[in-house]
Amino acid sequence: MPRPFPKKISQIKPTLSNVAQTSHYAVTFAGFSNILADYLKTKGILGRYIADDLSLLCCRASLPGSAHATASVVGKYQGVAQKFAHTRSFTEMSMDFYVDNDYKSLKFLEHWMEFISSGSRLEGESANPTADGYYFRMQYPDAYKCSETRIVKFERDYKNYIEYKFINLFPLSLDAMQVSYEGSKILKATASFTYDYHIAGRSRSLDRQLDESENNDPSQVRSKRSFSETVRAKNLDGLDDITGYAQRPYNEDLDGVQKLIADGRFLNSGDGGSTIISEGVRGSSGSTRIA
Repeated sequence: MPRPFPKKISQIKPTLSNVAQTSHYAVTFAGFSNILADYLKTKGILGRYIADDLSLLCCRASLPGSAHATASVVGKYQGVAQKFAHTRSFTEMSMDFYVDNDYKSLKFLEHWMEFISSGSRLEGESANPTADGYYFRMQYPDAYKCSETRIVKFERDYKNYIEYKFINLFPLSLDAMQVSYEGSKILKATASFTYDYHIAGRSRSLDRQLDESENNDPSQVRSKRSFSETVRAKNLDGLDDITGYAQRPYNEDLDGVQKLIADGRFLNSGDGGSTIISEGVRGSSGSTRIA
């Protein structure tokens, strides 16, 4: 690498003035199971509130992180210890929510947590939480996990953004909230969430159709696919064994056009002739014809 040279302010300014800001983002919760959605509805938490108002009340969120767990291998090379990744782990994340006057944002978190351990409510008399012998039993994971939660980080012009989708997300803890007579502040609820993994980039079916999923560059994807389709159409990869040549041993007695098999387009027709798939040139019984 050559030694660095001084740069003018005009050369540095375009890069340093084009940086992302932390205050432009949106959090959306969706994809709840029917049983969880019905449970929240009985608490007064409707789907429209979750989709619209709750996104605005989320005053702090975290873009996800991940790490690789590694295993050490010693002895492959003398004096060298190597590490290899074997598991990708995803860090928990926390969100802060402003608590509205109707306490719906707090109820959303509280009753989602409550639902996870509400299996005992299906057990008749023991469903009364004030009764002696009340216990907690977990719901099935498919009932309380959500796979359509997204965080979209965008900029003021709304043109450039990055999206994260969380698979099988659910709240892990809800922090205690302190209240005090000493000066009024906005009440905030802080919850920690865990999930199986996240997807970086857009992940809807339309995005895949437009070659824009998972932060793909559409022009690069289409260029690569165009080349692959050309190879496939001309059978340059030799995957179309039309006449079964791949199953036959090479015949040293073939001559002329019959020996033109170098690039996979020339296939033994089995009757002493050959077929050129991409060029339309056929040879049969020792004769050659241009199609």
